[in-house]
Amino acid sequence: MKEHYDFGKMKGEKNPYIRALKQPITMRLDKATVAYFKALAGELGMPYQNLINLYLRECALNRKKLQLKWSGSDLEIRVYQKRGIRDLYHPYKI
Repeated sequence: MKEHYDFGKMKGEKNPYIRALKQPITMRLDKATVAYFKALAGELGMPYQNLINLYLRECALNRKKLQLKWSGSDLEIRVYQKRGIRDLYHPYKI
């Protein structure tokens, strides 16, 4: 192996596999949800869309599932993991 390589003469090429890594989609999210992730992403110094992607990836990797329970005009949402209940969200008014 050479001790010194001259990378200045290299031509930059785009990653040919970039399209296989991420899929563009359109989602409708609550304004409060977007504001929360934007504020958190600002604290962390990263784009909010990347933060949302990381959160959703963590949910998928841990096989988190929602259980919806209707009680009158309220919707109670619980997030389950393999080991049991992880978080309990405040009931939503419908």
